[in-house]
Amino acid sequence: MVLVSAASPVEVEPTQVPDEITFLAKPWVTLVWDDPVNLMSYVSYVFQKYFKYDKAKAEKLMLEVHTEGRTVVSTGTREEMERDVQAMHEYGLWATMEKAS
Repeated sequence: MVLVSAASPVEVEPTQVPDEITFLAKPWVTLVWDDPVNLMSYVSYVFQKYFKYDKAKAEKLMLEVHTEGRTVVSTGTREEMERDVQAMHEYGLWATMEKAS
């Protein structure tokens, strides 16, 4: 329940807890995971094409995927990361999103 008065523009009930969408303190991340299907050169190409990373950064991220099993490829709002995960799926890569720690 929201009360509006001349003394206070907006008052919120003390028991009301804002949902996590209103807090952007912890951004979301997109993770790309290693898979046995895609070539390393293709993964690097996707990072350059979609994220506009230069060749050196794309290859660094691709090597992290290959050696560590996953890497963070982007950070932002939940909606942006949903878009990036969908794009990675469209390129045939395995990607997920999670809250940044």
